[in-house]
Amino acid sequence: MTDQHYDLCIIGGGINGAGIARDAAGRGLTVVLVEGDDLASGTSSASTKLIHGGLRYLEYRNFKLVKESLREREILHRTAPHLVRPMEFVLPLDGRGRPLWKIQMGLWLYGRLSGKTRFKPARQVNNLPLQSFGAHLRPEFKKGFLYSDAWGDDTRLVVMNAVDAAENGADIRTRTICTGLKAEGGSWNISLHDRRTEQDASVKASCVINATGPWVRRFLEGTGLSESDPDLPKVRLVQGSHIILPRQIEGKHVYLLQQPDKRGVFVIPYEKDFTLVGTTETEYTGDPKDAMATEDEMSYLCEAYNKTFKKPILPEDALFTFSGVRPLLDDGKKEVSSVSREYRLYHHKKLDAPMISVFGGKLTTFRSLAEKVVDLSLNLIKAVADPWTADQPLIGGDFKGKSFAEFLGLQKSKYPWLPEELVSRYVKTYGARIDMIIGEAQSLKELGEYCGQHIYEAELRYLAEHEWALTEDDVLWRRTKLGLQVTDETAQNVASALAAIVK
Repeated sequence: MTDQHYDLCIIGGGINGAGIARDAAGRGLTVVLVEGDDLASGTSSASTKLIHGGLRYLEYRNFKLVKESLREREILHRTAPHLVRPMEFVLPLDGRGRPLWKIQMGLWLYGRLSGKTRFKPARQVNNLPLQSFGAHLRPEFKKGFLYSDAWGDDTRLVVMNAVDAAENGADIRTRTICTGLKAEGGSWNISLHDRRTEQDASVKASCVINATGPWVRRFLEGTGLSESDPDLPKVRLVQGSHIILPRQIEGKHVYLLQQPDKRGVFVIPYEKDFTLVGTTETEYTGDPKDAMATEDEMSYLCEAYNKTFKKPILPEDALFTFSGVRPLLDDGKKEVSSVSREYRLYHHKKLDAPMISVFGGKLTTFRSLAEKVVDLSLNLIKAVADPWTADQPLIGGDFKGKSFAEFLGLQKSKYPWLPEELVSRYVKTYGARIDMIIGEAQSLKELGEYCGQHIYEAELRYLAEHEWALTEDDVLWRRTKLGLQVTDETAQNVASALAAIVK
């Protein structure tokens, strides 16, 4: 039997890999994506959940990166309105840190680089304690600024890009590892192992894309490919940790807290009942899958919070922590905070078949990164196809010209028998694909087995059949954020119901 031949084999099912798969499949290329664990099981599920230009990068004169990020913020808000939502950010000032004029100039430039935008312009606030969003701040914070950026559901962005790719013909293989690569006749023979079935397989591809994130060099070393290429970019692994607390601050504002080390810590309203505080930046040398928040990192985040807000927090107040390892390009800078967030696409010219490795990058710029990767790969395999993702809605994001609020209102009217909290969660999670979950159901009973806490069999069946969900963690932590709230009993019910579906 002849091995199946693909135009592209993408190694890595994080945001970059999924974005590349979507772009390539939508241009008519044959694509296989290989992910050793679940989609978004690495760094892509451990971000600060922000789609933003990166205000502090202006200080390091990364104008190109900020402009690209702001452009992508606009595109993602337009094409994925269910997953990317504008938020107002409060930047409180107490006379320490950066001088007022410098922040004014930075926000002015941020606005200029945004171009034509639907996001609110920045403005100075001189009576911060009298504002509802300033009431929680310590009294020394009398002035500040408001500006706009966006919140983004990182794991859903990964999964919906993969779904979009699959619906354009891509072959998405989760729990599958690449065990070998061999160039032959100008293309690749690729050995795969399915961790779930313990089956081995092989495929062929014209071009391989190494989108393994913090494992980018380890993947090359594991396949023996790095030895023949001494010019490979160096990667600096940086751990970013976050803590999740019971809701500390009422309202919908995000707070950006300036720190003495010139970093910024975000305080974000999260999933209605929680507050997210992050992130840290710590050099990391271990296996990225083992990253965990340290005591020092938790203390750093609590100290940053307590310097700004009246009601203090302690590390033991954290309900959850999570850490991700970011693969930053090593540009020789001494301070971690000043290392560039730009990405580099590396064409392995010394190999006998086309390969591209992705070094660096950030959540906000995944779409433009993917577009450039596909452009380069098309050139390498001598094919032509036009870019398309800047103008087409991501799966679930086609609201037919309606705003998020308008679309949500329509769904509440369409399904009056659904609890308001549930229809809101469905729209925020699945967007216009809510109909695929509900199907012909006309009552809660018709959604099938009830697992507790508004989780029904119909949703689990959809996730198993269309989004590669195999375990309770896939459902509760990566396809949704329900893991923050479910009881042990509900989690067990989800595991049992899901096992019956995927058996």
